[in-house]
Amino acid sequence: MWLAVPGLPNALTLLGSAMLLGAFAVLVIAGLLNVFKIIVRSALDYFSSKQRAQRRLWFVQAKRDQVKRLFYFKTTQMKYVNELNRKRLLKRNNRKHIRSLSRSIDKDLLSVKTKLQRSTYQQLQQDNARYRNRQDIKALLELQQKISTLV
Repeated sequence: MWLAVPGLPNALTLLGSAMLLGAFAVLVIAGLLNVFKIIVRSALDYFSSKQRAQRRLWFVQAKRDQVKRLFYFKTTQMKYVNELNRKRLLKRNNRKHIRSLSRSIDKDLLSVKTKLQRSTYQQLQQDNARYRNRQDIKALLELQQKISTLV
């Protein structure tokens, strides 16, 4: 009986539970310390001069790419607007020259009016007006050639 200690199993169970709980607490605390250490290391790494320089480089590269794209679109827009203006000016210039050519043909017709028959004269006038309204430079030039050969 003197070897049988009635409270020993209870005490050993309590001691084992306390040790298990202590080991679990140490494991949790070690995990939290590791997480904290990783967070601190990441923050220090993030704010390090090397990382700041890298982020600055990426920012400058992105800005350069943005400026390149903007330059491309601006030049494309300028080319488009310039082409529209060129076409508009060309059209206006062509109309001006057609009016001038038509007036010249009218003067030529007036100078040869007495030498032509009335129907021929009217037909040439109608041709002149029709070609001028159609903006047909080639036909107006041919008409002017025709009038110069009639005389």
